[in-house]
Amino acid sequence: MYKILIYSAVVCCSQIENIAIEQIGDEITTSQVLKDRIKTPENYTRVSNDSNSFGYYLQHLPLKAEGSQVLLYNGEIKENNNVYCAVVNMDIGTKDLQQCADAVMRLRAEYLYQQKNYEDIKFQFVSDSKWHTYKEYIKQDFSYPKFRKYMEYVFNYANTASLKKQLKPIPFNTMQIGDVLVQSGSPYGHAVIVVDICKNELGEKQYLLAQSYMPAQETQILMNPNTLTPWYSKPSNSIIKTPEWTFDTADLRRF
Repeated sequence: MYKILIYSAVVCCSQIENIAIEQIGDEITTSQVLKDRIKTPENYTRVSNDSNSFGYYLQHLPLKAEGSQVLLYNGEIKENNNVYCAVVNMDIGTKDLQQCADAVMRLRAEYLYQQKNYEDIKFQFVSDSKWHTYKEYIKQDFSYPKFRKYMEYVFNYANTASLKKQLKPIPFNTMQIGDVLVQSGSPYGHAVIVVDICKNELGEKQYLLAQSYMPAQETQILMNPNTLTPWYSKPSNSIIKTPEWTFDTADLRRF
């Protein structure tokens, strides 16, 4: 359990870059994507990505309004306690399904679905090593509701262990947007995904991480507990400490 804490938005307010104003009828709303909400550290520049790439998709994740709190699947509020600075604007349904590994798989599948790259929407389950494919499941119904039903099917039978088995280990210094830090654990593991990267003139990287958690909850952009900013850099040792889990650089994997 976490102590109740009213989160100060000072850090995130200082990260704001651009806000897009949209008018729908007589209603004016603000719409932000990740790269426009969170500024890079001084002397760092975001890496650019092809507009059809997974990296571009993640850099343009839509965010809920500034100051929004993470909601659990049942509508309850997750206490912040400096865990996150922004919330991804993506419906997670009302079942306790979309937890940590599930959120990573959801982002990957949403990207592939948008690209109409249906062949590559496939995941492994805990119970076997075969691929459970989207196309095999949907029976020619490419509607979005059917896609969501497929993802619920995946969430029921996949977890951090099966996700780790599916992904390829990579050296930490080759990190790209879309890579995943994952531990299978016993009985529980955790997974977070790299959603943005910036570099300085020396080629040094900093990166943003996103997660869901238990119970199922909205995907959130994590704070770095060491710096109280959203950006992470390569650790001096192999330990990567996030607000609710500790990883090793050897945990980095790629789709």
